[in-house]
Amino acid sequence: MTMTVLSWSLLLAQLMLGAAMLCTTWRVLRGPRAQDRVIGLDALYVCGMLLLLTFGIRSGTSVYFEAALVIALLGFVSTAALAKFLMRGEVIE
Repeated sequence: MTMTVLSWSLLLAQLMLGAAMLCTTWRVLRGPRAQDRVIGLDALYVCGMLLLLTFGIRSGTSVYFEAALVIALLGFVSTAALAKFLMRGEVIE
C-alpha cells in the first residue's frame, strides 16, 4: 500500500512541477519587465531541480541528485549575476 501511495504521489508531484514549469516559461517569454523574467528563470531552475529530485527518488539512482545539485549551484550564480547586471549594467566591475 505505501509503495503505491509513494508512486502515485511522485507522479502527481512530477505532473504539478511540469505544469509549474510551463507557467514559469510563459512568465519568462511574456514578462512585462526584465525583473519579471529573472524571477521566472529563478522559479524555472528551482522547478527543474525539484523535477530531477523526484526522478531520482522514483528511480533510486544518485545521478539525478548530483544533476540537481549542479542545477541549483548554477541557477543561484546566474540569478545573482542577472540581478547585478540589471542593477548596475555590468557583471564584472
